[in-house]
Amino acid sequence: MIPVLETERLVMRGWAKGDFDRVAAFLGDEQLTRFVGGASGRDDAWRRFSSMAGHWSLLGFGLWALEAKEDSRLVGWCGLLSPEGWPEPEIGWSLFAGEHGRGYATEAALRARDYAYRDLGWTTLMSFIHPDNRPSIRVAERLGARFEKPFVIRGWEVGIYRHPAAEPAKQKPANLN
Repeated sequence: MIPVLETERLVMRGWAKGDFDRVAAFLGDEQLTRFVGGASGRDDAWRRFSSMAGHWSLLGFGLWALEAKEDSRLVGWCGLLSPEGWPEPEIGWSLFAGEHGRGYATEAALRARDYAYRDLGWTTLMSFIHPDNRPSIRVAERLGARFEKPFVIRGWEVGIYRHPAAEPAKQKPANLN
């Protein structure tokens, strides 16, 4: 079961078959996908789309579809991922054409990070970001993440951006009686 989360302007929900055409259009755009594995034809886009949906079944967490509350349009995705070969879980985001510059990625990532820390009990998260992906670096920095070190994943040079650690649970005072 994929939890539905909300922010002020977004509904973060599970994937539906009807989302595929919008995702395939994004994945077919060379410019938009240059930092997330490159462009795909529809057949490979289907495999990538299915992988995003299946991540939830296999690991109990994954990427949410981001839907704008104002008109129910699909604007991108954001969430938690840890595919084979990742050194630790990541928080990632991508926005579709025409959806950049509105703060959606920051808003969704804050909510996803809160879910990871409060609901899943995680204590840390990182994001892999290509050094030329200035918009994503700015999002990470707005989230309080800081560059930790360079890293190579699947042949791609990226930077690891470390998110602030989860705040420890508030301790109840001991009963002194």
